[in-house]
Amino acid sequence: MKILITGTAGFIGFHLAQKLLARGDEVVGLDSINDYYDIRVKYGRLAETGIAKEDVQYGNLVQSTKYEKYRFVQMKLEDKSALDALFEAEKFDAVCNLAAQAGVRYSLEHPQAYIDANIVGFLNILEACRHYGVKNLSYASSSSVYGLNETLPFSTSHNVDHPISLYAASKKSNELMAHTYSHLFGIHTTGLRFFTVYGPWGRPDMALFLFTKAALEGRTIDVFNNGNMLRDFTYVDDIVEGVTRVIDNPAQAAANWIEEGADASRSSAPYKVYNIGNNNPVKLMDFINAIENAVGKEIPKNLMPLQAGDVPATFADVTDLVDDLGYKPSTSVQEGINKFVAWYRDFFKC
Repeated sequence: MKILITGTAGFIGFHLAQKLLARGDEVVGLDSINDYYDIRVKYGRLAETGIAKEDVQYGNLVQSTKYEKYRFVQMKLEDKSALDALFEAEKFDAVCNLAAQAGVRYSLEHPQAYIDANIVGFLNILEACRHYGVKNLSYASSSSVYGLNETLPFSTSHNVDHPISLYAASKKSNELMAHTYSHLFGIHTTGLRFFTVYGPWGRPDMALFLFTKAALEGRTIDVFNNGNMLRDFTYVDDIVEGVTRVIDNPAQAAANWIEEGADASRSSAPYKVYNIGNNNPVKLMDFINAIENAVGKEIPKNLMPLQAGDVPATFADVTDLVDDLGYKPSTSVQEGINKFVAWYRDFFKC
C-alpha cells in the first residue's frame, strides 16, 4: 500500500513508519516538527529513517537515503491548501493520523494549540480523505477520553462523555468527527485509544524519559498522587503491531446494528474504536522501581498530590482487539524499560 503517516518525527509515527517500510509498503511521512519538546529527538528520529535535518524544508518532499520507498514532508495539518495538494498528488491507499498536540498538563495552559492541531487539523485530514478517495483512515485517540469513568478495566463500550482535560476532549471530538465522515461518506475509520506508550525514542515529556534523565543526573523526581497512580504502560512495539493490524483490516459496518443499547465502539457505518493497552496496569511506584533496576541506582522522590487533568488509574480492556484482530500486547514493563534505558544511554552518550 501507499500510506500517509502523520507524526513521523514523533514517537509512535517514527516506529510505525519503520515497520511498514520493512515489510515493503510505500510511506509518506508528515510532521510539523514543532518545539513542544526537544527537537533534537525529533530530528534524531528523522535521521534514523534517512531524512537529514538540513534537507527538510516546509512543504517539500524529501527522499530518504535509507529507504527507497520513504519520503518525508514538514507540514502542519492546519495548512489545508498544502495538505490538499499532497493528497491530490500522491493518491494514498490509506492514512494513519498520529500527528497531534500531545500532553494533558500542557493543554491547561495552551488550549489553542489543541484546537488548531487536533480539531482543525483532523478536520482537514477527514476532508482530504473525502475529496481524494481515501477510504481507509486510522487515527490516534487516547485513554484520556475515559475521563471521570471509574469502572475498570476501561471498555470501548463505556461512556466517555466526561473528559477532564482539553486534550482528552479533543480526542473524543476526533472520534465523533470520524463517525460522521464514516456515516456520510463511507470512509472506513478506526480510532485507537493508546494507553501510556513508552519505549526507545520516547517523548521527553513523558514520565519514563524524565525519570531516567533525573536518575542518571542524580536529581529528585516529582511523583504525583504519591506514586499511587495505576497506568496501563504499553510498549511501543506492541502499539505499532496493533496499529499495523488495524491498517490492514479497515473498519466495517456492524451487522444489524441499532443504536439503543448497542456497543458504542461500533456503528451501522464503517467505524470502530479499539483500546490498545497492555491489559496489565502497574503502580507508578513499581514503574519507578523498574527504572531504578535498569539504571542501577535509587532515585530521590518528591511525593506530590494528583495533578489537575490526571486520572488516578487506567486499565485497558482489549477484548475487541483480541477477538477482531487476534492480537494482545505482551511486553513486560521491566523488559520495555531496560530497552529504553539502553537506547537513552546510547543516544545521549551517558
